[in-house]
Amino acid sequence: MPPRNTPHWTIRLTGALLSLSALTAAGCEVTVTEKPAGKPATRNPADARAALNKLTVAKSGTMRGYSRDKFPHWRDTGDNCDVRDTVLKRDGTKVKVSGCNVVAGTWVSAYDGLKLTDPAKVDIDHMVPLANAWRSGASSWTTDKRGEFANDIEEPQLIAVSAASNRSKGDQDPSTWKPERTGTWCQYAADWVAVKTRWKLTVTSAEKSALADMLENCR
Repeated sequence: MPPRNTPHWTIRLTGALLSLSALTAAGCEVTVTEKPAGKPATRNPADARAALNKLTVAKSGTMRGYSRDKFPHWRDTGDNCDVRDTVLKRDGTKVKVSGCNVVAGTWVSAYDGLKLTDPAKVDIDHMVPLANAWRSGASSWTTDKRGEFANDIEEPQLIAVSAASNRSKGDQDPSTWKPERTGTWCQYAADWVAVKTRWKLTVTSAEKSALADMLENCR
């Protein structure tokens, strides 16, 4: 145990160095990424409203034939890494990697504000859930196209969140589930609309109404 007058920052630094030493001793080369790669741009609310009005409104399709296996993910990105690692690096701060595998960092879940420091406890959520996509048009796609959708990092389709919020959301659309943090509703709705627009997916009337209400939170 360190002396009582040892500064707390010294203790934390010592612990961090010991952790890095342990990884190095295990044959892992650890790299610290101070700044994450850029995230998809924030959407203009007016553009999001206009895009929402152009989406096709239709009844929700059935789940007949659905399987997550028909949306292959996470796609390999080389060197024993995949799209999940890419999103963890993009959405985290002070991310540490071994090779290109994420081993540490800090993530703040946009849905509930939880601060996460263990990458194993971070979920990568599909903004538009795979099952929702199936019901709104993806059932007619090829497996290759569904794989593109499930691994889309160009649009805001993938986001690092807490496991609890991801489980709470499930495959629900904004008419039945919204993030706990109301301050994120504008961005959430704009991102949802952007994904549905990019992939030409339909919305239900209840979903469209909920998205319009959420976009009213934009300032």
